[in-house]
Amino acid sequence: MPHKARTTLAALLAVGALSLTACGGGDDSAESGLTTVNEGTLTVCSNVPFKPFEYVVDGEFTGFDIELTREIAKGMGLEHEVQNVGFDGLQSGTVLAARQCDVIAAAMSITDERAEKLAFSDPYYDSPQTLLVPADSSVASLADLKGKKVGVQQGTTGESYARENAADAEIMSFQTDAELFQGLQAGNIDAVLQDHAVNQDHTEDGKFRISASFETGESYGLAMKKEGSEELVSKVNEQLADLRENGKYQELHDRFFTK
Repeated sequence: MPHKARTTLAALLAVGALSLTACGGGDDSAESGLTTVNEGTLTVCSNVPFKPFEYVVDGEFTGFDIELTREIAKGMGLEHEVQNVGFDGLQSGTVLAARQCDVIAAAMSITDERAEKLAFSDPYYDSPQTLLVPADSSVASLADLKGKKVGVQQGTTGESYARENAADAEIMSFQTDAELFQGLQAGNIDAVLQDHAVNQDHTEDGKFRISASFETGESYGLAMKKEGSEELVSKVNEQLADLRENGKYQELHDRFFTK
């Protein structure tokens, strides 16, 4: 998926977050009764920027995923910390195995393959795949990409979908959404295939538009360790349900997705 070049600022923030983690008490238990990698803190790994789900404003991490997990941490009586890491380390579960964080929040689609390595929360966001093209492009379908270059983010469900359904196109993988969009802006690729909300965010100046949408049945989930995180998964799901019931989920949704 989904499941983004990171800015120098984001990289520096990530290094800082790593340093904080190194100082944390790895096996301490918070007042909530949960054992977390840093005492009293829910540490969240994400892949920034992937606006509107995770990005940086004035040196601070924000976005729908970030603010959602912030509310979840608050409901558990925990502090909230974010670490920026590569997407491959997220979908593989490496960051969880290394006790770098407790939860992954990175617009990650729940798939059978990922569920073999990760424990997922209840779904919290549904996302189709879309094609982003220049405003004057004639590309309106995957068939129109024959002989053209379509950009995808490495390791995402968008890449999988493109490889399975756009065989006549040249698939070009990028590490980050920022690099992906820069490739489209520079004319190095003809289209971007990825999650709708992220593509939609790139249409604000009118230079690019979404030309096609594909309902793939994808839903995002927060990911945790496959083994030993049963209590955490349960508490995360409780908080997600509470946030939907008390209206905070809708408030965050409107904040980040309503234009």
